[in-house]
Amino acid sequence: MQITIDLPDNLAITEPDLRREVAIALFQQKILLIEQAAQVIAMDVDDFYQILVDRGILTPPTDPDDDPNELILAHLRISLQQAEAGDLKPISELWDGLDD
Repeated sequence: MQITIDLPDNLAITEPDLRREVAIALFQQKILLIEQAAQVIAMDVDDFYQILVDRGILTPPTDPDDDPNELILAHLRISLQQAEAGDLKPISELWDGLDD
């Protein structure tokens, strides 16, 4: 979907900033899931999560070693979509990069 919005020329906001604010607002209103909102602004879901934490919209887990539930669910949904689309990786590649 493409939407066109006419804004005043003297507005001190860039298009990427506006897209980010719209994505955040749609996530807060539960219109978009976290991974969908991140996709709107072409951002990794983990980076978008951090923006939400920095703004106090989401609260990180009390134990820093725990993964946030929002990210676990987002990554599971992304993986499911990839599997349904046939974007599968060989088992031999599952552990690549873990030692980095």
